[in-house]
Amino acid sequence: MNTKELKEFLDEKVQQYNNPDFIESDPIQIPHQFSLKEDIEIAGFLAATIAWGNRKMIINNAHKMMDLMGNSPYDFVMNHSEDDLTHFNGFVHRTFNAEDFSFFIRSLKNIYQNHGGLENVLLPKNNADNYQLAIHNFKKIFFEIPHQPRTLKHVSDPLKGSASKRINMFLRWMVRDNSTGVDLGIWKTHSTAHLHCPLDVHTGTIARKLGILTRKQNDWKAIQELDTILREFDKEDPVKYDFALFGLGVFEKF
Repeated sequence: MNTKELKEFLDEKVQQYNNPDFIESDPIQIPHQFSLKEDIEIAGFLAATIAWGNRKMIINNAHKMMDLMGNSPYDFVMNHSEDDLTHFNGFVHRTFNAEDFSFFIRSLKNIYQNHGGLENVLLPKNNADNYQLAIHNFKKIFFEIPHQPRTLKHVSDPLKGSASKRINMFLRWMVRDNSTGVDLGIWKTHSTAHLHCPLDVHTGTIARKLGILTRKQNDWKAIQELDTILREFDKEDPVKYDFALFGLGVFEKF
């Protein structure tokens, strides 16, 4: 396929997958349960944090997280006691355990109390057209309160080369408009044009098969390479192609 044909092919796949049916088998269903902005943010952030491994297990464990917070995540974050956090004992998703979950709650409270919330902390500054430095600075703020070294691995840092797949997915959820009923589009201070494709095994494999990614590792340099092409396809909404690449990989085994 030439560039024009490839863009048309991917645009068709975006249409196919960027619709409410997508939600049924995706962790994005977790923040969709809520209407309060802060509930949506916190639910989305926690669901995205554990979004690796079996998708059914991700969704089940994300629902458990909401249940443990009384299905009022913002109220729980802001008003929890240390005793409330003992209810997390026994929770585990892969390497994310109750200790990590408890720290995330404490850190989110600090972010909402002292840093203007998740939308403000993750906003690119100084006219940046990408999220590399914003995610790096977010991690610094996230771990400015006392923490165990083991928890650091659950927030990635693109300045250290990570593709930051889960945070980029969370950003897509929060920033892309909700006109198709999939992404939530509640962060109006952010620009869709600056988003990055959440690069994982599926999207990376398909991107290489289609010839729009040559780098072998799924790291930040691969994100930058993929960004260049996808922003040529649609400079205002490049990350919509995540639906095409992911759908081709997961649902079609392309």
